[in-house]
Amino acid sequence: LCRMREAWRCLLGLCLLARSASPASPQGAANPFAGQQMPPDPCYDDAGAARRCIPEFINGAFGKEVAVSSVCGWPTSSRSCSMVERGEERPSVRTCQICDAADPWRAHPPSYLTDLNSAHNLTCWQSENLHTSPNNVNLTLSLGKKFEITYVSLQFCSPRPESLAIYKSMDYGKSWTPYQYYSSQCRRMYNRPNKAAITKQNEQEALCTDSHTDLYPLSGGLIAFSTLDGRPSGKDFDNSPVLQDWVSATDIRVVFSRPQLPRELGAGEGGGRPDEDPMVPSTSLPAYFYAVGDFQVGGRCKCNGHASRCLKDKEGKLVCDCKHNTEGPECDHCKPFHYDRPWQRASAREANECLPCNCNLHARRCRFNTELYKLSGRKSGGVCMNCRHNTAGRHCHYCKEGFYRDMARPITHRRACKACDCHPVGAAGKTCNQTTGQCPCKDGVTGITCNRCAKGYQQSRSPVAPCIKIPVVNPTAMVSSSTEEPADCESYCKPVKGNLKINMKKYCKKDYAVQVNVLDMVTVGDWAKFSVNVVSVYKSRGEPLKRGDNILWIHMKDLACKCPKIQMSKRFLVMGTSETGPGDSGPGGLVIQWRDIWTRRLRKFQRKEKNGKCSKA
Repeated sequence: LCRMREAWRCLLGLCLLARSASPASPQGAANPFAGQQMPPDPCYDDAGAARRCIPEFINGAFGKEVAVSSVCGWPTSSRSCSMVERGEERPSVRTCQICDAADPWRAHPPSYLTDLNSAHNLTCWQSENLHTSPNNVNLTLSLGKKFEITYVSLQFCSPRPESLAIYKSMDYGKSWTPYQYYSSQCRRMYNRPNKAAITKQNEQEALCTDSHTDLYPLSGGLIAFSTLDGRPSGKDFDNSPVLQDWVSATDIRVVFSRPQLPRELGAGEGGGRPDEDPMVPSTSLPAYFYAVGDFQVGGRCKCNGHASRCLKDKEGKLVCDCKHNTEGPECDHCKPFHYDRPWQRASAREANECLPCNCNLHARRCRFNTELYKLSGRKSGGVCMNCRHNTAGRHCHYCKEGFYRDMARPITHRRACKACDCHPVGAAGKTCNQTTGQCPCKDGVTGITCNRCAKGYQQSRSPVAPCIKIPVVNPTAMVSSSTEEPADCESYCKPVKGNLKINMKKYCKKDYAVQVNVLDMVTVGDWAKFSVNVVSVYKSRGEPLKRGDNILWIHMKDLACKCPKIQMSKRFLVMGTSETGPGDSGPGGLVIQWRDIWTRRLRKFQRKEKNGKCSKA
């Protein structure tokens, strides 16, 4: 019993010490340079590495308003009496007093529960007379924020209640959970066994005990509830989510259910206090009430190891000053863009700071992916969102379709990805090689962007095959008939290798003269079939020729000897007679590359032909 008393006194002394340190004091006033010095941040070590940090231990009830269901002297003054024990050998003394809420000297308001108390200045809240009001009286304290509670203590000015219960709320008073019961009749009052053993299975359950009834004296005693005392997982609190949840609370409520009867009734043997009423018989029952001089809730602002202090925000609400890239009322989630690993509570071994996503400076948002985190060996689970600067990928680490890496710049550069610029006709797709930028070219097309024909190919106007292979004909294999010797290009092309000047005499001898734009070519036996666009018609004798798409036939022998030398996408002057057959090669036909100076000359020949000049030629 002596050891138990001493424990209560020590706990009360610690609580009072925590309370006396709570009011603000002009710390650093003696040091004129205190305001200029930057104290080290407890959340980081000297090397700047994150470490666990926790707010200071305080009496969370100090100075806060307590809502009570009963207070004496309101709305009218009242008179109450109580029995004061003077020792185990001496009888109790009955004392009476007047309580008046309107009189500061006789008032016992709820503010006395959490004010600054000392042995020489004990102020007490007092309830109404229990003979005229219900025995159940509530004290409700709002901490203003979630705390991790270490103890709840009540220093009584009246006899300790025979039965009382302590409750906690984790949602600012919306719902309540029992914390601890005190009663000499646990089973009848709270349907709980007395002094049940605490195991890992019930360490988050409220227990009931009658230990407070054995303490002496009954009046002025202390009841203190330790949230972790005797809990099996208390020694490994960092790794016990059950107990971390158990000690968390935003509000504390104490419900007094039944007063304590004194051991002895009647007045003392003289030596009573001056306010004793001699007119009341000593054998009458005193007027019972509850009175508490000090209500303490010891604990820390709950910040999950990611803040060393709590501050008031613009609205006056208490919030954690979060570090380690965390945020929230309890630093209970990661800041935006810091989702590379899941949020965790800090421990003595690991700070578990939130890590930023690796997006190579190309994204402002990211999300966490559990599967990727597991696949990475629990190292990285961040996925970048909306990659900018033409990048793509989980980390915005490669170029999106249609772009390739500029190796001269780091991947973090905003211009690290260059456009492929693949030719819309020559390329087989828009995606180029991520390293070289080489576009996928169609057959016969070359260049990094597929913008020109490869060697041995010539351009066509076909979007399917923009470059076609130049026909390779062996002149010696061509003969005019089965009995002729192989043709010689020099003698074969002689008729068209002469004077290429266009004169009136040559114009008059031809049946047609047109300007064409060569588009495409296919081979049909010994002939080359050119798709051409007729740009201008200067002469058309016999079957009229019209502007637009048309066909030009050239014998393969002519192409082999390059007479004429036809190139894709070039304009040519085609002159010939209808007697030369499907082709225009040989003496009867002429295909030469167009010259702009011929436009006026051919128009002049047209006018002369109309005037009958050709008949004279």
